[in-house]
Amino acid sequence: MKFVLKRPFKDNVYNLIRRIGYRFLKKNEEESEYNLIRPLERGGFPRFHIYLKVDSKTQNLIFNLHLDQKRPIYKGAPAHSGEYEGEIIETEAERIKKILQE
Repeated sequence: MKFVLKRPFKDNVYNLIRRIGYRFLKKNEEESEYNLIRPLERGGFPRFHIYLKVDSKTQNLIFNLHLDQKRPIYKGAPAHSGEYEGEIIETEAERIKKILQE
């Protein structure tokens, strides 16, 4: 599920990410894209997974959210059982919007 939140925000991107309870996996410097996760259970899966991009012109935040149900089957393969729409995804998107728009 993709959604956009428009600037301005009170904090920088790093603090915003922490406020919504996510942690960094890595950052793609060339594309200003952050790879973020928020596990739902202690074992790490299922987990919410966000690719967060900062628009270079507007500085708006572009979220691409999905739910990873389990870890990839093949070592080194990015494929996984993911959900990209549905009630749980919509609820998480609304939670994020509410926190960041306060």
